[in-house]
Amino acid sequence: MTTDREGTIFYQVIHERKPRQVLTEYKVYPYEWNEHRASVTCSQQSPRCPYILSVRERIKVDVERLLRIVRTFERERPEYTSDDIVEEYERLSAENSLFRFMNHIIAKLKLKGKVRTSETYKSALNSFRNFREGEDIMLESLNKEIMEEYEAWLRKRGVSSNTISFYTRILRAVYNRAVDEELTENRTPFKRVFTGIEKTVKRALPMKIIKKIKTLDLTLYPQLDFARDMFLLSFMLRGMSLIDMAFLKKSDLRNGHVTYRRRKTGQLLTIQWTPEMQSIIDKYPYNETSYLLPIIRNPDAVPLYAYRNMGYYINRQLKIIANQLELPIPLTMYVARHSWASAAKARGIPISVISEGMGHDSELTTQIYLSSLDTSVVDKANSLLIKDLNSN
Repeated sequence: MTTDREGTIFYQVIHERKPRQVLTEYKVYPYEWNEHRASVTCSQQSPRCPYILSVRERIKVDVERLLRIVRTFERERPEYTSDDIVEEYERLSAENSLFRFMNHIIAKLKLKGKVRTSETYKSALNSFRNFREGEDIMLESLNKEIMEEYEAWLRKRGVSSNTISFYTRILRAVYNRAVDEELTENRTPFKRVFTGIEKTVKRALPMKIIKKIKTLDLTLYPQLDFARDMFLLSFMLRGMSLIDMAFLKKSDLRNGHVTYRRRKTGQLLTIQWTPEMQSIIDKYPYNETSYLLPIIRNPDAVPLYAYRNMGYYINRQLKIIANQLELPIPLTMYVARHSWASAAKARGIPISVISEGMGHDSELTTQIYLSSLDTSVVDKANSLLIKDLNSN
C-alpha cells in the first residue's frame, strides 16, 4: 500500500500449515506500523496518538483471546483446524460485546418481572452508549482508562456524583457477571472510578411542616388536594414510594394490613392499614381497576405509563404547594419517604428500625434492618407518627 493511504490490520492464524486471516476494523497508515515489533506506533505530537494507543490495547486483547481459544482447544479437542479457531473467535467477538451482553441481561430481568431494575440497567446502558457515540466495546476491552474517561465525560456534563455512581455500579455488576460466566478475565476496570454514595442535601421536612401541608385549605383546588393526599398517604405508609403505591392491588389489603413487595428491592413488607388512610381513599370515586389507590384509574391504560404520567402530574402539583408554603426544599413524593425516616428518629424510634433520611450507606442496608424486625414493632412506631400528624 502507498504511504498516504490507510491499511487494515489483520491477524493470521496458521495451524497445521493452513493459514486463515481475521480482518479487524482497525485502520492505520504505514508509518504507524512498526514491522520489527509487529505493533502500531505513534509520536506524542500526532493528533492520532489516542486512537493508535487504543488500537494497540485492542490488538493486545484480541491476541489474548486468540491464544485463549488455542489453549482451550489444545485442552479439550483432540483435533481442530485453523477454521475452527477463526469461527470460535468470531463467535466470541459477536457475543462478548458489552452492549449485547447487557441487553441480554435486561431482557432476562423483564422476563422475571423485574421491570424497574431492567429500566435502571437500560438507563446505564444508554448513558455509556452515548459516551461511546454508539460504538460497542468488547467486555475484555473495558479497562481503567476507559472507565476514567467515562467518569470525566459525565462530570463535564454536570452529572452528580451519585448519578455517576449509579451508572458505574450497574456497569460493574454487569462486568462482574461476565467474569463469573467466564466471558472475560477480571481486569478491575472500576478500581479508579467513583462507586460510592455521596451524602446529598437533606430532603426531609419536620413534622410541623408536614402538619402545615395536611391542614392547608385546598378545597377550591382539587388537583393540589389530590397531590397532597398522595403525599400524606406515602408518609402514613412508612414512606412508601409512589410506584409501590400505584401498583398496590385491592387484594393486597387483607385483615387490616397491606402486604406488598417492593419493586426496587423485592423485599416483602406488611403495613397496618389505619382509619386515617381509609379516610383519604374514601374521598375519591371507587377505582374501577384492580388497584387499591386512585393513581392508576383507567382500566384500558398501560399501567406503567399511567403511573409515570400520574407521577409527573403529582410532583408538579406538589411544587405549587411548596411555593405556597415557601418550603426550604423542593417538595416531591420522595420527600415523604425521607420525612418519615427523619420523624421516626426524632420520635425516638431505634436506628435499627429506621435512620434519618435513609442515612445508611445504601437504602439496602436500611431495608435489611427493617426486614429483621417484627412487623408489629414497626406498626406501633408508625401509629405514633400518624397520631403526631393528626394531633392539634
